[in-house]
Formats: sequence, C-alpha cells, structure tokens
Amino acid sequence: MEVFTVNNVHVKTGDTVIVLSGKDKGRKGKVLAVSPKEGKVIVEKINMVTKHIKPRRMGETGGIVEAEGAMYASKVQVVCPRCNKPTRVGHKIYEDGSKERVCKKCGEAL
Repeated sequence: MEVFTVNNVHVKTGDTVIVLSGKDKGRKGKVLAVSPKEGKVIVEKINMVTKHIKPRRMGETGGIVEAEGAMYASKVQVVCPRCNKPTRVGHKIYEDGSKERVCKKCGEAL
C-alpha cells in the first residue's frame, strides 16, 4: 500500500516564527532550514539538542556540541513583520498571475 503525502509547508527559510507547543512554547526564532518532504523545520536557538561529535581528521577536536534539532512545521506559526502577531498564511493572486503570501490578520505581504 502506497502512502501519499503533501510536500508543502506554510513556512519558508528566513521567516520569523513562534513555537506553539513543546519545551520551547512561546519562543520566537528565525527559520534556518525547511524540509518539506519530512514536514519539518529547523529554527534558530530553538529545540537545542546535544550531539556527540567524533573527530574525523588529524588535529580535529571531538566532543559534545549543541545544535538546533528539527521540529514539525505544524508546531510553529509565522509571525507577521508588520503587526508582530502570530498569524496564518494566506495567498493573494494578482491579475498578472503572480502569487504572494499575505498575513491573514492585517493583509501585509510576508
């Protein structure tokens, strides 16, 4: 049996988002990377995890390093740059066929 998934995410790299649930609930951060296939995002200074790094080359140091972990995109919501509120993302289609993401609260382009 094949499972079909939709590979589109409401956030893009560079968006400012707020975390809706989990240990970092209420914190804001900038999206560093988006993985639409997995439906996950990596947010700056959010969901910090410890990684054990092994030295690969001569002279390179190993040890325990803190890095951002991926989290599900459904756990974050875009923050509008104009009204500074968490908002849903809408789309506006113009006469020339171009499409733009807009804030559902104030109508400002994201």
